[in-house]
Amino acid sequence: MTKLYPTKNDLPESSRQVLIELLNARLAEGIDLTLQAKQAHWNVKGMSFFQLHELFDQVYEQAGEWVDLIAERTVQLGGVAEGVLKEVAARSELPAYSVELSGGRAHVDALSGTLAAFGRSVRASIESADRLQDADTADLLTEVSRGADKMLWLLEAHLQGE
Repeated sequence: MTKLYPTKNDLPESSRQVLIELLNARLAEGIDLTLQAKQAHWNVKGMSFFQLHELFDQVYEQAGEWVDLIAERTVQLGGVAEGVLKEVAARSELPAYSVELSGGRAHVDALSGTLAAFGRSVRASIESADRLQDADTADLLTEVSRGADKMLWLLEAHLQGE
């Protein structure tokens, strides 16, 4: 059972327990996503290097903002945001990112797959937050989902029309 700190938040403790677990899972995936975006940013090569280098940094920055929102909501509910590497590695269900990638197309394909998986898990978490009658967490995750879909669109545009 997750440790809860006292709070005057009126959500039932049992709901907050489930929400904190759910949020920590999304936190782990968000941190994993930031690291994958930096991996792509540092290692991309090819004709589209500059544009992709900048785009991967945008994904990193956006994902970092989502991570912060998720972590803060976890703590608001009386939980502990578990963002250390050991927890991230244990909880993230995102696809593994190969350190062997170098070409722009390969990085775009891999990172877009990760973003799509992240978006799916965030949307499933929105439904869970709704069932637990936590409109605030659902709204926060909807914001994250919208942002993930936008970043996915920007990445996939590099794969389309070729």
